[in-house]
Amino acid sequence: MDIPVKNLMTGFRMPVFGIGTWQMGGRYIRNPLNDDTRDIEAIKTAIELGVTHIDTAEIYALGWAEKLVAKAIKDFDRKKLFIVSKVAGNHASYEGVLKACEKSLKRLETNYLDLYLIHWYDKRFNLENTMRALDELYKKGLIKNIGVSNFTKERLAEAQSYTKNKIVCDQVHYNLMIREPERKSLLEYCQKNDVMLVAYRPVQKGKFAEAPPPILKELANKYKKTPAQIAINWLIAQDNVVTIAKSSHIEHLKENLGAIGWQMEKSDIEKLRHEFPNQKAVSDIVELA
Repeated sequence: MDIPVKNLMTGFRMPVFGIGTWQMGGRYIRNPLNDDTRDIEAIKTAIELGVTHIDTAEIYALGWAEKLVAKAIKDFDRKKLFIVSKVAGNHASYEGVLKACEKSLKRLETNYLDLYLIHWYDKRFNLENTMRALDELYKKGLIKNIGVSNFTKERLAEAQSYTKNKIVCDQVHYNLMIREPERKSLLEYCQKNDVMLVAYRPVQKGKFAEAPPPILKELANKYKKTPAQIAINWLIAQDNVVTIAKSSHIEHLKENLGAIGWQMEKSDIEKLRHEFPNQKAVSDIVELA
């Protein structure tokens, strides 16, 4: 299938759905018992099904996830893929960013990234120097676009003030339950300032599929979709919002893709916004900084 894309006024384009790789290969270190073959096949199958956006990071399994991505994409046309990686916040010095990117490119076996993000803000480092390093990588053609992750609107605006290059996205924890981007006005800021908000954990680690509240069941029945598909569709229905979801199981991947290519009524989108139960004002993973 063709995954729809969303456009910024600058011309930047991003698919509405991508595959994440957190916990592929392990968590913060490589897990020697991990089924690497399954993860590689999941990425390859995603690409075969039309997914081009592949999201990874240097901290995922201590770089091993990037190596799994490299193995998965080696037989595909690199130019048709949208590869994203992230520099860890504790590598956010000027030299640290340059070295981290070099290592990520080597692990991914590619000579450029379509998008490179600061994974989180670390107050130990000067943000202006961090952005200067991203500008240098952009100038050298090693990265095509720059972005951030887990940044508040204030931090995002500060980062943008240090670079003439457009910050195209802020990747954050956002879904029907986790509303921090709304409560802290980040979503509104992105929509008004031509920035893409990339929502991770769209189905809250499977919680919405495993134990959907009545409102999700109601709308799933109405649209003849699954609760997970309703949750993903709710995100991508919003201006400037796209999402990524990790899945090593092909059936889950196919289910996620079933969230694309149709629309809910606006009244149902707003009903979910206001009536979804147990909403949290702050992420249960990492608070925006």
